[in-house]
Amino acid sequence: MRRPEPGAAAGDDGAIRFARYAYPPNALGLCGPDDYGALLEYGAGGISDGGLQQLARCFEGAWPYLELIAGANGIDDPLDARVVEAYWTGNSLLAGVTPLVLGSSLEERFRGPAGRDWSRLAAAIPHAPLPHHGFHVFAVYPWTGLLRSGAAGEALRVLDRCRIRWGSVVSVESATAVVRSRPLRWDGCKLSLDASVPETAITADRGYGLAGPIAPGDHVALHWDWVCERLTPARLRWLRRLTASQLDLVNGRLAHSPAAAVLG
Repeated sequence: MRRPEPGAAAGDDGAIRFARYAYPPNALGLCGPDDYGALLEYGAGGISDGGLQQLARCFEGAWPYLELIAGANGIDDPLDARVVEAYWTGNSLLAGVTPLVLGSSLEERFRGPAGRDWSRLAAAIPHAPLPHHGFHVFAVYPWTGLLRSGAAGEALRVLDRCRIRWGSVVSVESATAVVRSRPLRWDGCKLSLDASVPETAITADRGYGLAGPIAPGDHVALHWDWVCERLTPARLRWLRRLTASQLDLVNGRLAHSPAAAVLG
């Protein structure tokens, strides 16, 4: 069993941070192991051990990216705090993964399942995407390609909730917080960030919270319906920058592929 290093916040442990971001979709049955209750307890409790590491390996979407980022940067542990931060909110480790390395990994994982749609995903690789969670949401998942299919409302909702987004805390209750954030907007041609609006996000369930204490004015990260953590200024800058670059990539693909974008 491993506790955070002396002087470090619990959220600075890589495995614990992974749990805090991975739990919201896991609880919805969208990815990861069946025992989502254990993931919540780990994320809330601030204790990292072999059980948490095994749960993290069950995330077939995220885990290969962690291995890729770690390997490209000479880091042995995919749950190293720097690696996990890179995947969820971003940092300089992402630049260590070249388009060639990322492309090879994506081809190994998705060429077979994608079938004839593989070429659409492959076309994004020369544009030097980074192996961030947002790339997986916007370029690998099929939802971006479904925006033009007549199911734009549901596709937009999933894209918006699945990406890691940021917001400013307005008020806090016992198990929820009102957060102002900028949702995705689809105008029929491109995706962008709309004006900020208030939303109610979950901060705790059955007494288990992920983000720790938060207060009005804090910037926080949101994944699906949950507040995952307070964002430092550096993490907020990275998340904004990566979101902008991912939207640029997606909008470029949409402009050149009216019928179906990227993969879908």
